[in-house]
Amino acid sequence: MTKMSELLSFGSDYLEGAHAEILRRLIETNLEQTAGYGLDTYSDAAREKIRKMCRAPHAEIHFLSGGTQVNRIVISALLRPYEGVIAADTGHITVHEAGAIECGGHKVLALPHTDGKLTAGAIEKALRAFHEDANHDHMVRPGMVYLSHPTEYGTLYTMDELEVISAICRANRIPLFLDGARLAYALGCPANELTLPAIARLCDAFYIGGTKCGALFGEAVVFPKSDTVPHFFTIVKQSGALLAKGRILGIQFDTLFTDGLYERGGAHAIAMADRIRTVLTEKGYALASDAPTNQIFLSLTPEQLAHLSAHVAMDFWEKQGDTTVMRIATSWATREEDVERLIALL
Repeated sequence: MTKMSELLSFGSDYLEGAHAEILRRLIETNLEQTAGYGLDTYSDAAREKIRKMCRAPHAEIHFLSGGTQVNRIVISALLRPYEGVIAADTGHITVHEAGAIECGGHKVLALPHTDGKLTAGAIEKALRAFHEDANHDHMVRPGMVYLSHPTEYGTLYTMDELEVISAICRANRIPLFLDGARLAYALGCPANELTLPAIARLCDAFYIGGTKCGALFGEAVVFPKSDTVPHFFTIVKQSGALLAKGRILGIQFDTLFTDGLYERGGAHAIAMADRIRTVLTEKGYALASDAPTNQIFLSLTPEQLAHLSAHVAMDFWEKQGDTTVMRIATSWATREEDVERLIALL
């Protein structure tokens, strides 16, 4: 029996610590005294780099420590008390955040997904059904739309898809919020069409993931238009999410957005995943999803599952009849030698 410590680890993309360059800069600046709460020069430098990358000179940027924290605070800040948030039924806020949004007083209005994505048609249908219902004053009003890019299934929105969804949101005067927890793995993927400037143009709020993309922890919340949420800094403080030593977040994002480190980390993960995908296909394994990013979903027979599980730490996804869907995830830190060891086991 293989011990857990001896298993090849492909269970997730945030199991390692951080880029060596981030650790180096944290050590170099360790004894400096700076202003707290993200009001330091490193955080300001990171904000300016992100604004330039997004081509959004007036963007308001806040650094928080984790994705669930970001989702709850941003969604609560954007919604009125009687409103809910439209999301795919596979969305992170729908399934894997332990009811954090509902705990904040807002209902997640889950719609059927298509390859992990919300479609414009599904959103329009939900909005129309609400407004045409004679009892809509007694119902939770759809007050915003939440997307993930990449999605929980590792799929990507096209430019046309985001353009249409954005137009629907603006026609209905509801904000569009994009969860970018794994955004580096979209930006580093050749199949990706959405650039940071496009996301900033089409969304009312989004965040750039650090925790899953090479930082020790941290996410950068971006409001492309300033004052989208008045006093957001105070809301973060009130929510217990304002980090006193905010420069720890600022230094990390300043480093990630220097010399293309963020995109390079994502591209490395995609290259490793593509290598694995190619061999899986050659060996006749069934892929449960045609995802092009760093997440690979395998539909395994009981025999295949028993064989791989004895040697590889994977993430359980779902049961599909007699097969089990397991996820293999690469990251910015995936080692080529581990990929080759995995391939040898297939």
